[in-house]
Amino acid sequence: MTRIAMLALLTTPFLATTAQAQDYEDLDSASEDGDKKKRGRDISEKEVKEIARGFYAKANVGGALYLLDFANYVNPGTSVGLGIGQDFVDNQKSSLAWELGLYQGVHNGSHYESQAAEGCSAAGGAAPCVQGDLRTYTFLATLEWSTYLNKRFGIGLRAGGGVLTSPLLMDETYYLSDVVQDEWGLSEPPGYHSGIHPLGAAGPTFEYYSKLSHFSIGADVDFFYAVGFDLGTNATGYLKYTF
Repeated sequence: MTRIAMLALLTTPFLATTAQAQDYEDLDSASEDGDKKKRGRDISEKEVKEIARGFYAKANVGGALYLLDFANYVNPGTSVGLGIGQDFVDNQKSSLAWELGLYQGVHNGSHYESQAAEGCSAAGGAAPCVQGDLRTYTFLATLEWSTYLNKRFGIGLRAGGGVLTSPLLMDETYYLSDVVQDEWGLSEPPGYHSGIHPLGAAGPTFEYYSKLSHFSIGADVDFFYAVGFDLGTNATGYLKYTF
């Protein structure tokens, strides 16, 4: 009896420890399973968004041309622009954005003597009496609405206004005396190259969101009219980065 009692006394702590360890592992295992299930629910419930919309910077490069008085005397040229904007409404199938942009246009044009020969000094003459080559700077503010045909491709309309200026590219004294008075026979220069011209613009826009979620590419086509200047259009491709 003494030996049996001693054996029981020695084995009791070991069995208790084993039972406690087993109970602890079971509780831990259940906790891990619960955590995994919770994390799975969190991941499934969280929206996975591959497209970034919000505040952005944008660079445009393309071409521009004039459609009315300048059409036969100012050649199609290049247009480059830089802009910033923000998608302030972001729905699954549509968005609204504001944008501010500065654009530069560069055009080759007919020589002022050629325009004089075609009667730009006469009222209603054929030629518009521009200096020849043109450089324009346009500040444009637009509001843009877009709809999305699928997750990555959108089309929209943009419209806005701003101002355009076309600085004189030759010496002003020479321009006033030799060009305006002698060649064109005008007492005052045309207003193309002085002051600023209010401008309105509108047109379609297209955008494709790349798999690099912050980058998208697209195209803007704007028809614009600058008061005291001319009607024109530009078509530019762009690269946009959304922060």
